[in-house]
Amino acid sequence: MQSTIVDLIRHGEPQGGSMYRGHNIDDPLSEKGWQQMWHAVNDNNHWQQIISSPMLRCEEFAQQLSDKHDIPLQIENDFKEVGFGAWEGLTRDQVKQKNIDEYNNFYLDPVSNRPESFEPLDNFINRVTQTYEKVIKQYENQHILIVAHAGVIRALLAYIVYAPAKGIYNFKINNAGVSQIDASSRDIIFINQ
Repeated sequence: MQSTIVDLIRHGEPQGGSMYRGHNIDDPLSEKGWQQMWHAVNDNNHWQQIISSPMLRCEEFAQQLSDKHDIPLQIENDFKEVGFGAWEGLTRDQVKQKNIDEYNNFYLDPVSNRPESFEPLDNFINRVTQTYEKVIKQYENQHILIVAHAGVIRALLAYIVYAPAKGIYNFKINNAGVSQIDASSRDIIFINQ
């Protein structure tokens, strides 16, 4: 029996460093971010399909990888990052200084404590997981690469293990971290290597 294998890779470090970047800030990768991505994929070219978020920090690398190895690329708008609303463009320290209670409450229960103008977490998870299901049906029994964001990868890993939405921020996803899923059996093979 063949399997559908899904590799998930988070984009590398964007220009401007670490901050909350949802789908309203579209920074490209920094030089370090490009190095992280090429180091993470090394010379691998075993994918039959690459799927990417439309955000520059994902799509530009996905396009170069696609061109380098002549692997088809598909852009999926619904794999863009969650909307961080009022926190977009702020660092963790800036958010904490602005309102430490809001910050702490968010990480205790991100479903019920969404800061101002955040995308509702259930909406985000639904758009990501519905698109994932569509993709794995479309590329059944193939090995695919999804280039996306920490939030997208967290949502997919939680979905695979049936974890509640409240716990998705418990997954630490590093820049250029690679995780792998056997979509046929819903097994996580490895996380964030």
